[in-house]
Amino acid sequence: MREWGLSPGNLTPGARNGITDVTGVRVGHTTLISGSGSLHPGEGPVRTGLTVVLPHGDDPFLHKVRAAVHTINGYGKVCGFEQVRELGLIEAPIALTSTLNVGLVADALIQHVVRCHPAIGVSTSSVNVVVGETNDGYLNDLQGRHVRAEHVWAAVEAASPDAVREGAVGAGTGTSCFGWKGGIGTSSRVLPQDVGGFTVGALVQTNFGRPGQLTVLGAPVGRHVRPPNDAERGCTDDGSVMIVLATDAPMTARQLSRLSRRAGVGLARTGSLHDHGSGDFVIGFSTAWRVAHEPGAVVADQPVLADEARAMPYLFSAVVESVEEAVLNALWQAETVVGRDGHVRHALPLDDVAPVVDAWGLR
Repeated sequence: MREWGLSPGNLTPGARNGITDVTGVRVGHTTLISGSGSLHPGEGPVRTGLTVVLPHGDDPFLHKVRAAVHTINGYGKVCGFEQVRELGLIEAPIALTSTLNVGLVADALIQHVVRCHPAIGVSTSSVNVVVGETNDGYLNDLQGRHVRAEHVWAAVEAASPDAVREGAVGAGTGTSCFGWKGGIGTSSRVLPQDVGGFTVGALVQTNFGRPGQLTVLGAPVGRHVRPPNDAERGCTDDGSVMIVLATDAPMTARQLSRLSRRAGVGLARTGSLHDHGSGDFVIGFSTAWRVAHEPGAVVADQPVLADEARAMPYLFSAVVESVEEAVLNALWQAETVVGRDGHVRHALPLDDVAPVVDAWGLR
């Protein structure tokens, strides 16, 4: 969006304008595209994938991070949320995928962590894996559950701290957004130095919204720019969005929960109503603390965010702006995808969007 002359919000983005601006965070994708034509359930066509987010470059099981989860609308099939709510920790790669693949992806993540730590379940605790999903069945053979263990392991292996690929990649390969092609989007914000200079990053898997709802920095783009054959099947309010938030601010699980709840404001700015059939979930973590799997002492000294009244308003703004821009970046970066049964999700036509945002004086 910024290359196009649009700058959501007031805070400054990080160098990559992505979740990997939070030092140590890594993102990996596996994209699966094969076949064309009529749907043969269990066989294809395939338009799906997987995206993983690692909180740092070390072993997250041995070096856990403070975390929180938030359910905006619970129409979804997330895995591992309850233990995060109870303990406030993330201890494995976070995975985003397609709806019916949640169980397979969770199993593959467990295999990955157990391979790294054979003592799990024998002489040490079990492991909690966190998996989120959106439904890519309009373009993809959902019943085929085509994301397998080797694809999960490949995404973890490929996870990088570099700029994140956006659009129709990874878990966003087959997703839709406001009737257009959705996908993976990311953005970040850096706080002023006098409130810590912390970084907040967001990564979204977008699969939600009706065409008429799309709003770009306040401009009612959805009223003026419609997908071809807007009334065709598949353009409903049903869908989902997964949001992953990362920050280097030294936040407790309670503070991260407060941060995660503000992600819904960023979604609303793009036009989301958190509709009945939309599963909207947030996973937030801080990289500032490492919680050892086997602490050497009962008590540890750790940094804290002491002045919430001063810092939180900036952190809330960073979340809202990052989520809003991440959703729009997913739309800006996605390309047209033809899926099963000839179903098409068209890329958002930026040449048609331009007159609408220009009329509102946004560029």
